[in-house]
This record gives sequence, structure tokens and C-alpha cells, in this order.
Amino acid sequence: MTTQLVWFKRDLRVTDHMPLRRASQLGPVLCLYVYEDDLLAGEDAHACHVTFVNESLAVLREELKQHGGRLVIRRGRMPDVLDELHEETRFGTIWAHEETGNGLSYARDRRVRAWAKRKGVIFHEFFQNGVVRPLKRRDGWSRHWNERMTAPLAKPPRPIEAVDAPGCGILAPAELGVAGEPRIGAQPGGSHEAQSLLRSFLYERGRHYRKEMSSPVTAWDSCSRLSPHLAYGTISMRAIATALRERQAELRDMAKPPTGWLASLKSYEGRLHWHCHFMQKLEDEPRLEFENMARSYDGMREEEFDPARFDAWCAGQTGFPMVDACMRALEETGWINFRMRAMLMSFASYHLWLHWRPTALHLARLFVDYEPGVHYSQAQMQSGVTGINATRMYSPAKQVLDQDPEGRFLRTWLPELAGVPTEHLAEPHRMTRSEQEAADCRIGVDYPAPIVDHKAAVGQARRRISAIRSTESARAEAEQIFLRHGSRKRTARASSPKAAKTRTRSKRE
Repeated sequence: MTTQLVWFKRDLRVTDHMPLRRASQLGPVLCLYVYEDDLLAGEDAHACHVTFVNESLAVLREELKQHGGRLVIRRGRMPDVLDELHEETRFGTIWAHEETGNGLSYARDRRVRAWAKRKGVIFHEFFQNGVVRPLKRRDGWSRHWNERMTAPLAKPPRPIEAVDAPGCGILAPAELGVAGEPRIGAQPGGSHEAQSLLRSFLYERGRHYRKEMSSPVTAWDSCSRLSPHLAYGTISMRAIATALRERQAELRDMAKPPTGWLASLKSYEGRLHWHCHFMQKLEDEPRLEFENMARSYDGMREEEFDPARFDAWCAGQTGFPMVDACMRALEETGWINFRMRAMLMSFASYHLWLHWRPTALHLARLFVDYEPGVHYSQAQMQSGVTGINATRMYSPAKQVLDQDPEGRFLRTWLPELAGVPTEHLAEPHRMTRSEQEAADCRIGVDYPAPIVDHKAAVGQARRRISAIRSTESARAEAEQIFLRHGSRKRTARASSPKAAKTRTRSKRE
């Protein structure tokens, strides 16, 4: 029987893994994971990503053993690794999941397809989320998503006849030459952790998700925390959606379901849909990792990049406490909730007038749950260069008042503000000299003064964005972008670029 090769990428699991299931039905199976030098040398790569992958690989290796399989790990460039293995094992078919990754993985996949065609090797790819390939038009996309998420999970693999081949074993980030240090407070990887998080969210932690997901104080526990597991596929989107529906059904069958659960799980269901919606944008246009979605905004920020502002933002030294606390929390843990991510990107793009590409790369290296499709689509959305989304200019001071009124999050990550009275935490630079002395926090010495004036920076940004957005060419381009990328869940009137063109939320956010 011909050897079947199962190529694991961002799908480090055994449960709901159709490529593994199909391969196990047809013959001896070679299970392969490759440390790809091209990807590991990328601008977005960081040791925290490798650490999560390694923890997940260790679990995957044990799970495959339970089914009779063996995980072969190699290092190199694809398809060179396939060439070597083909010489050794003469596999006839490659089984894998589709991947919406960065430009490096996109180019890699094209090389692998060309190699398989040249060698006469069959290459089967399966979807593993709601991203549709190829997608000719956005109309009907939600129907595709719902059909996929309600389909039965893939059955477990049949007993695997393992193919023996040499491998390099699990390699540490330093051995791979990947920059950075593992984040000491990062979530652990592995499918067991994913399943545990899913259950605790659905039955314990998620009751107040809807009202607590926006605050960095409560989001750590109330959010599902499954994002890194979705990014590296230690659990499938469909497995989460299936468990979610089952839990919702249980609650609806109760005579009196506990307050908060159904509303929170409905909100979470929307987030799963949203996750794939944004990934679909990069799938349809891989250039969005590098270029403005709306080319009308080309040149708007490129020539005005201020390295000093960028360095202060990266270091959490902007003088805006909520921004700085979030950046320092990310440096240690690799995670922050969505509203704070949006605020960080918005602040960099509007207050500091930094181009989204360098700031998005820095955040990619900080996020353990870095998912290129979501990441770059969101970076552009929060920077005002999509042409179709409302411009959101967050007030960092207002975020303190709304999301951390007692200063618990700020004092955790900004010890220099420990003695600052709560009423001054949002804007400590407004303290008098005597108040600063009493708080043992001298602005400009112990904690920086604001790097920009909030009102002036936001006003200038709004004017510059509006000047482009109001042009006839930008409006025409926005209509085309909406047809290709706009959400169809809302009515055309509510989500069209015409409806969004004058909306800003700087005062409310």
C-alpha cells in the first residue's frame, strides 16, 4: 500500500482532523511537522510562537502514539524536506489543511503544490474553519460558515500504521535561531489545554463574557482564551462551535437558565463568525499583509514615521497609562483583550501617526495568538485605511475611566503609578507638583509626560483621514472594496461606505 503523508501545520491536534482520518483509512501514514526556516526567519516570528508550538507538538506526539502513529519532526525549507522524504519513503499522497497565513506561508504553499504536480504526488487540502477557498463573491458567505460549523466533526483516525523516518525532535527557539525570549506569563499550548479552556469557559468562566470582555481587569478570566489554540489548531473552530451549540441547548432546556449565560454565549458565537470573516479578507487578497486595503490612502503616513514615537509605544513609555500598561502586559503574557488591542493600534495610527505595517509587525511578535488573517485586517481597520469602516479614535484616558476605574490593571503593570490617587490615574500628568511628590511619581522623571496632546493629535488625524475619505476617487474605491470585503450580515445601508464615511467615535470610545 502507498504511504500517505499527513502534513501538520497550524492544525496540531488529532480530534476533528479530516486529513489524518482520510489518510489512516488508506495505508501507512507518515505524520510530519516541519520547522520551516523561511517562516522562522520572518519579520513576524518570535520565540513565544515557537514555545507554544513546541508545547503543542509534545501533546500531539503523545496523542498520535495512542492511535499507533509517530510524529516525524524535521527542519528545513519546503518543499526540500518533501524531496528528501519522498526519496526515503516514496509517499504517494499529501494530506493537509488549508492555511490562511502570512506571505511566506502563501509562497510556500504555492511551491509545494508545484512540487507535487511535478512529482506526480496527489495533494489533498481540507478546510478547517469558515474561510472559503476560492470565494468569488461575499454574498452567501455566512451560509457557507454556518454549513461548515454545523457539519459533524471528523471521526477519529483509524489505527495508524506508522511509517518510520528519522527526525530532529522538538527544538528550542534558540536552537532554531528565532529572536526573542519566551513570555513568562504566556498560556501553555496543547490540545488538552484547549479542551480544558473550552469547558471552563462554557460552564464556569463565560457567564459574564458579554459585559466583562472589554475590560483588561475582567477579560483575563471571562474571555475564552482559546485564541492561541485556534491560531495553531490545537482545537478546531468547528469543535468549539459544536460544544457551544450543545451548551446553548442545555441552557435553553432549563426552566430558568442562570442570568447572563445565553446572552454571553450568543455574543461569543458572533465572535467566532467575526474571526473567520476577517481571515477571509486576507485569503481573498494576500497583499493586505503589506498594502493598504484602500489604495487611496497610500502615502498618507509612509513619509512621516517617527522612530522615537514608535520606540516609546513599543516600550510602554508614552505617558498614556492605559496604552503603557497594555504594552507591558503584552510583553510578559503575550495576550490582551480585543478592545485594548484596538486601542493600541488606534493610538499608534492616529495619536502617533505611525504607519500600520511596523506597528502590526511589533504586535504580531508580542501576540502568542498571532493569526495573520485577523491581525492584518484588524490593523488596517483600526488605522482607517480600509475605506469602508467607521473611524474609531480611542481616548486612552476614557478607557481607564470606563474599563479600569479603580486602577487595578494599571497598578499591576505600572508600578511607578502605585501611589497615584485613583482620581488621577487616567491622566497623572495633571497632578500638581505637590501631588506628584506626595504620590512619589514625578512626571517626566518617574513616569513620562504624554508624548502627544490627545485633543490636538486626534483632531489632526480626523482632518487628514476625512480629507481623503471625502474625495470622489476614495468613495468610488470604497464601493468596490465593500463589494469584495464588506460584511453582508447587516443591511447594505448600515454597512456601506456611504453610511460609514462620516462616522467617528473618538468622543465615545
